[in-house]
Amino acid sequence: MNQIKIGRFIAECRKKENLTQMQLAEKLNITDKAVSKWERGIAMPDASLMLDLCSILGISVNELLSGEKIDVENNNNEKLLLDMAKELENKNKTIWSSMWALMTVSLITLIAGIFIAAFLIPEGIWQLVTILGVCVVFLIPCIYAVKLEVSVGAYKCKNCGYEIVPTYKEAMMSMHRGTTRHLLCPKCNKRTWCKKVIRK
Repeated sequence: MNQIKIGRFIAECRKKENLTQMQLAEKLNITDKAVSKWERGIAMPDASLMLDLCSILGISVNELLSGEKIDVENNNNEKLLLDMAKELENKNKTIWSSMWALMTVSLITLIAGIFIAAFLIPEGIWQLVTILGVCVVFLIPCIYAVKLEVSVGAYKCKNCGYEIVPTYKEAMMSMHRGTTRHLLCPKCNKRTWCKKVIRK
């Protein structure tokens, strides 16, 4: 599947229906940032949204995943294409699992490094260098893990249920508890603790 081609096709069909990104997002109960990601070829719509998206845009799933209009006689592979979309969704879940594995390994490395620095290295410059080195080794994977976290799913507003797709910067700057982040909801305009949901 060519995500760039699919994104352009979604944008073209949306404009034909005289819908803005925000209007399309509201119909699907997602954020306009998610629609923008689709149209730029950065992400694909989840399988759970495809039928509704196709209905709104007046196209078939086959056409959506092909990124172009298809003759009626060739339009008989929708189940196969939905299965492909579900496979892509499963890849997102694999990314999510990888993020947690990365965070776990980083945390174990941090604890082990601090233990070594505190008990096995004599006080002085080398102890300080070891602690700083361990902190850097911990922070680099953490920053990458946040990028992985933002790349899949959305954050559900506790107040109105709207699903927010923040930018990487917004996610990095927000307070968080695990994968629950304190974000400003563009729909209700309230800042709440938004829980991460993989299916958006």
